[in-house]
Amino acid sequence: MEDGFLSHGGKRSADDLIVNGIEIYSMKIDSKVTSRFAHNVITSRAVNRANVSKEVVFDVDLPKTAFITNFSMTIDGVTYPGTIKEKEVAKKQYEKAVSQGQTAGLVRASGRKTEKFTVSVNIAAASKVTFELTYEELLKRNFGKYEMLIKVKPKQLINHFEIQANIFEPQGISELEAQGSFITNDLSQVIKKSFSGKKGHVSFKPTIDQQRTCANCSTSLLDGDFTIKYDVKRDRPGDLQIVNGYFVHFFAPTNLPNFPKNVVFVIDISGSMSGIGIQQTREALLKILEDVREDDYINFILFGSDVHVWKDTLLKATAENLKEAKDFVRAINTQGMTNLHGGLMKGIEMLTTAFETNSVPKRSASIIIMLTDGQPNEGVSDRQEIQMNVKKAIQGRYPLYNLAFGYGVDYNFLEKMALENKGLARRIYPQSDSAIQMEGFYEEVANPMLTEVELNYPENAISDLTQNIFKHYYDGSEIVVAGRLTDNDLDSLTADVKAQGAENDVMFSEQADVEETAKALQEQEYIFGDYIERLWAYLTIQQLLDKRTVAQGEEKENLTTEALELSLKYKFVTPLTSMVVTKPEDNEDKAAIADKPVEGTARAVPGTQSYPTHSYLYSRPPIPSLYTSVDGDPHFIISVPQKEDAICFNINEETGAVLNLINDPVTGIRVNGQLIGDKRVSSDAKIQNTYFGKLGIENKKLELKLEVTPEKITLQKGRKKTVFTWLDTVTLRQEGLTVIINRKKNLVLSMGDGASFVIVLHQVWKKHPLHQDFLGLYTLDSHKLSERTHGLLGQFFHHIDFNILEIHPGSDPKKPDATIVIKNNKLTVTRGWQKDYRKDPKHGIDIPCWFIHNNGAGLIDGVHTDYIVSSIFGTTVN
Repeated sequence: MEDGFLSHGGKRSADDLIVNGIEIYSMKIDSKVTSRFAHNVITSRAVNRANVSKEVVFDVDLPKTAFITNFSMTIDGVTYPGTIKEKEVAKKQYEKAVSQGQTAGLVRASGRKTEKFTVSVNIAAASKVTFELTYEELLKRNFGKYEMLIKVKPKQLINHFEIQANIFEPQGISELEAQGSFITNDLSQVIKKSFSGKKGHVSFKPTIDQQRTCANCSTSLLDGDFTIKYDVKRDRPGDLQIVNGYFVHFFAPTNLPNFPKNVVFVIDISGSMSGIGIQQTREALLKILEDVREDDYINFILFGSDVHVWKDTLLKATAENLKEAKDFVRAINTQGMTNLHGGLMKGIEMLTTAFETNSVPKRSASIIIMLTDGQPNEGVSDRQEIQMNVKKAIQGRYPLYNLAFGYGVDYNFLEKMALENKGLARRIYPQSDSAIQMEGFYEEVANPMLTEVELNYPENAISDLTQNIFKHYYDGSEIVVAGRLTDNDLDSLTADVKAQGAENDVMFSEQADVEETAKALQEQEYIFGDYIERLWAYLTIQQLLDKRTVAQGEEKENLTTEALELSLKYKFVTPLTSMVVTKPEDNEDKAAIADKPVEGTARAVPGTQSYPTHSYLYSRPPIPSLYTSVDGDPHFIISVPQKEDAICFNINEETGAVLNLINDPVTGIRVNGQLIGDKRVSSDAKIQNTYFGKLGIENKKLELKLEVTPEKITLQKGRKKTVFTWLDTVTLRQEGLTVIINRKKNLVLSMGDGASFVIVLHQVWKKHPLHQDFLGLYTLDSHKLSERTHGLLGQFFHHIDFNILEIHPGSDPKKPDATIVIKNNKLTVTRGWQKDYRKDPKHGIDIPCWFIHNNGAGLIDGVHTDYIVSSIFGTTVN
């Protein structure tokens, strides 16, 4: 616990190091990288400076590609470890703790490059806590460099903050750089980096004053990404290493001629792509066209309800053709629904025809890149049928890359289809840099140097081989293969690589000497265990999970079993395992659970719209300014501005019932509404439609009672009572009160510094056999009511948060279902629309929202019958 590091008296700690009584006095990130495999330990130490118990939060962002391998908390010398278990076993343990009221869960959310790990614990006054988290990942080579991302966000000044990274590469290190998105000129001097031979070192250890945003500020500059990039010396096309019975083969040849490319862009132009989606798609495609080489061949397929092509065949990227292509891209606009199947099949047909007619070079690399933001709902919409048709049409001849724009897509469907066709899926986040994200992906696959790459090893000498056949090798990337040796007496291992090059077939041969590798590894002091064995396990699990995505039946069960066994053996938190953490809370053990987020289900990303950009929501109507409303049958709409979204629910109750909508005991404002029904129940209706036929608004401080029906408006102020009809046009101003009646349209009630209300009149044909006139209620400036405000609407006037997970097709193809996490509840919700009639009482405006079923159960406090009161101005709950 390093008790000598900081005295309990705090004399060496300035007040600005303490936040809410908690001082995080030490945070260290210690990274060891050996042969691209990174082992990272984050240690955070805190002390409670308050004289009462306080909550301490450990909150870190990890790379998405990493697996957590260990976590522990040490409180006053007692260590509470995390245990990795099969997900179902962990879930049962966690649910048991929940049922006993003993739980506080770990929150895991998936972002763009990272996912969050959070745990909190209460510690006594003057107590210390140490958090230690370990995670591992295989660093990927992109654009000629390996990248290690460390998210730095301590949220306060820290007495001892340190990043240490030690890198060992048997091939030798050729370059090393370190930078931070938050680094100022002064802070850049704090980064120390060096490399020589096989070793590299990076350290970053700012003092408290160097962390400050200004000379006397208590806020920290340390907020952003700290990135370490490096590459290795490449005297040979690859490098083969053997340690303790396992081998790894890194293959990244250089100085090869690039293949000509045949690229078909299949672009979704359905209505949901309108706005930022199509705008940034155009921007990205124009930038990509700037980088296309003259020997490449290109075409564009656009799909909305119909399929449109730029040209009937692929065209060579001559200057003249590129100019015409750019004009075509600039004119792309949105229309219709989402004929994804038609667009893909047209693109595949075009590539196939190009090869069959020899209109593209025989030695060339073909790629299909599809971008969509919605789900197939035109033409063939059955996902399994689409997958089957696409796989049959491609026949393994070229990879399919699926770019998923936003959160309205069925990511699992796109990923499965891409993996089945030797490609991958990538999410494009709908933010200001969406175009850059698309360009960045294209650059990764822009320079194919080899196709049909196969890495072979002596069959009698190895087993448990990871993937060894690859469709393409791209410049600046790396192919990694690992396996286990079956011959313990083996002195050396040979690898043969064959592939198709741009000009001819190529062969490479690599050999590793067991003793030579062992001798090389003795040169450095910070190897972490059997790292090649762990690298093999990491890679094997990743690939088993990919295969599992596309497998079915018994094959899927076998892959699941194999991946699970490896995850448990090597203690990795994967999608098949969870880590249960025992937490001391008030002298009782509490269980918390950490899961590995999966891209296809982790939807909510801070700062972005988390609802699906489905083609039926093509106009993305803006959520109106902050208000809540109830209108229609009766539909409650709760706007959540920080999410740029809304949630909604209905109340089904008997006619005549009076519901308390708003009750503020501080300001004395109360709003009730009485339900009326249709004139008769229609023959096909399961439940009678109900609406508000009477509203009562009371303000005790103003001695005001306002009763509104579709026939008349009764205003009582003190002892004076005035009656109006909806045929009147009235503006009435008294001290602290304004009433405006807009003839046959609406009534606006403003009460000084308090909230305002708009009551909308809905009139139907008087001789209508079924419906009758009713009212809608809209609140304005509801934030002016007190924190104690409640009621069916009032409870939502202040901060509410939610996360949307697992978006998937619902029973209505126009309305996807999802899981919402709100008020510590997980509920099934449906994407739909409700009408806002505040500005247009006749037609209304469609408001997209997440619909909570069952009378708002799980969203509203209690149950809806708790809000039934005795009369229109009554306060007694029935």
